[in-house]
Amino acid sequence: MSGQLVRNLSPKEIELQRKQAELLELEVQLAQRELDLATFQADLHAFEHRYLKSVGIRHQELDRIEAQIAEYTAHLEASRDFRPSDRLKQLYREVAKQIHPDFATDPEERAKRAELMASANRAYEEGNEQRLQAILSNWELSPESVMGQGAEAELMRTMRKIAQSQRRLMQIEQKVNDLRQTDLRQLQLKAHKAQRMGRDLLREMAAKVDQQIAKAQTRLNDLKQR
Repeated sequence: MSGQLVRNLSPKEIELQRKQAELLELEVQLAQRELDLATFQADLHAFEHRYLKSVGIRHQELDRIEAQIAEYTAHLEASRDFRPSDRLKQLYREVAKQIHPDFATDPEERAKRAELMASANRAYEEGNEQRLQAILSNWELSPESVMGQGAEAELMRTMRKIAQSQRRLMQIEQKVNDLRQTDLRQLQLKAHKAQRMGRDLLREMAAKVDQQIAKAQTRLNDLKQR
C-alpha cells in the first residue's frame, strides 16, 4: 500500500489559516483605501498649489508689509538647559530595552528598530514624554514584538497584523473626514461651484489681496514720511 499519511491540523494551525485569510482580505481593502486617500490628497495638493501661486503669494507680500515691526521680536526665545525628568529617563530606558536594533534577528527588522530608536532619541532630546510613551505602546502591540516560532507565535503575529490593518483603516477614514473639513477643501468646493457658474474664484481672491497690498503699502509709506 503506497501513499502518504495526512497529518491533521492542530486547532492553532486551523485558526492560523483562518486568520491569514482574514488578513489577506483586510490587506486588499487597505490597499484600495490607501489609494483613495493618496488620490484625494494629491487632488487637494494640486488645488493648494494653484491657490498659493495666485493668492497665497500675495498674502505673503501683504504679511511682509504689515509685519515689518514684528521682525524685531524674532529669535528672542532663550535657549534652555536639557534636564530630563525621571519619567522621561525611565521611558527611554524601557524603549531602548525593547526596541534597540541589537535585538533584531534580520536586516529588515534591524532597520525598523533603528528608525524607531531614532524617533525615540529625538523625543528624548525634546523632552517629549508623550511621544516616547506612544513609541513604546505601539511597539508592544506590534507583530515584531512577538518572539518565537511555530503556529502559536505565528498566530499571534497574524492577529496583531490584523489589528494593525484595522487601526490603519480607521485612521484613513478619519484622515479623509478631517481633510473634508479643512478650509482648503471647503475653498476647493467653492471654487468648483464658482467655475460651474463661469467665475474664477482664485482670480477674484487674488484681485482683492492686490487691493489690500496697495492700501497697506500706502499706510506704510505715510508712516515713513511722518
